[in-house]
Amino acid sequence: MKSGYKILWTDHSISELEETIDYLENYWSERELRKFSAKLDHTIELISKTPDMFPYSFEKKGIRKAVVEKYNNLYYRIDKNSIEIVSLFSNRKNPDKKKL
Repeated sequence: MKSGYKILWTDHSISELEETIDYLENYWSERELRKFSAKLDHTIELISKTPDMFPYSFEKKGIRKAVVEKYNNLYYRIDKNSIEIVSLFSNRKNPDKKKL
């Protein structure tokens, strides 16, 4: 992946990614998993190259929201030379459990 900004994942976002993968492995086909992975990679590449492309979220100041798929949103903040992914939230969860 060619990128402009370095991508950093928080411990919380890594945990959410692992939960999402576990869920998808149980309920989705291998083909759907590959499509999700490709969409996630593409979204991260877009964020890395043009981080201002996605809108600010309404939940917390300074956090942007990128829709990976209708069931998954990626929340991130822009630092000087890096992008910090703070959450990969599954929209199947209760919104009150969102940690940004």
